[in-house]
Amino acid sequence: MDFIGHEAIRKRVYNEIKNNALSHAHLIIGEDGIGKSLLAKEIALQIMGKNEDREYIDIVHYKPSKLSFGVDDVRSIISEINKKPYEGNKKVIIIHEGNKLTIQAQNALLKTIEEPPKGVFIIILCESGELILDTVKSRCQIHKLSPLSKIEMESFINKNYNNLDDKLKNTLIAFSAGIPGRADKFLKDQDFKNIRDLALNILKDINIRDEKLVIKYGEMLSKYSDKIDDFLAILVSFIRDIIIYKEVENLSIIINGDKIDNIIELSNIMSYKKLKWIIEVIDNTRRNLKNNTNVAITFDVMLMNLLEV
Repeated sequence: MDFIGHEAIRKRVYNEIKNNALSHAHLIIGEDGIGKSLLAKEIALQIMGKNEDREYIDIVHYKPSKLSFGVDDVRSIISEINKKPYEGNKKVIIIHEGNKLTIQAQNALLKTIEEPPKGVFIIILCESGELILDTVKSRCQIHKLSPLSKIEMESFINKNYNNLDDKLKNTLIAFSAGIPGRADKFLKDQDFKNIRDLALNILKDINIRDEKLVIKYGEMLSKYSDKIDDFLAILVSFIRDIIIYKEVENLSIIINGDKIDNIIELSNIMSYKKLKWIIEVIDNTRRNLKNNTNVAITFDVMLMNLLEV
């Protein structure tokens, strides 16, 4: 595999594989889009001694079909772990979205992580270690993935996307903040483009202070309820750019360089007080969503609060 980034982790793991000293359980932690799945696949191929990047029967992926991994799901995983490999004497189990493992599920998996059958390796992927039990973490080798450097992001963009002009390339590097998946979303995901436009339109229209906007944008946001984290992150990036432009008018450090005309326009009509208030509203919205409040109601409250100043 032609992999970019995370060199130190990869080198350490490959040396352990070469020296037959690799731990049987691994926890790969990093933000969505940072390359956890690619790294897990590369490690699995190395463990299996395979050079060709394709599907193998003894590299088994588990992804949650629901909001969480429950005990029944873990029993299925344990059953697979206890089956003998088909092609050789090794098997790799990759558990995606490990943050969705319930406490009960993690406890059910604990003994198997501690003492899997010989030749079986378990790799758990998660965005944060906070929801993983300490008893699980203590039995895993932990790999925390850091954002790619600017040079690594340039290599990723040049490798995957041809003929981008320098302005768009610089926007991608700034917007991705070292997370390759964000660059992919920026260029490929139409919903992501729509969300960016929606965020900008909301920032423009809240200055009108028309309460009908709550209904209008509440309905629009409900279509993207599964992408609320993306929406809030985009909103913050625009606020950050507006503040920076108001302070220094330096276009070179603007994240959303492709929307510079909108940023300049908004910087002229939005006060620092308004911008600070929007940041507070976004923070409150994130807290409410984390506490599992109703998404539609949370959107409406957010929009009403945005109209206040």
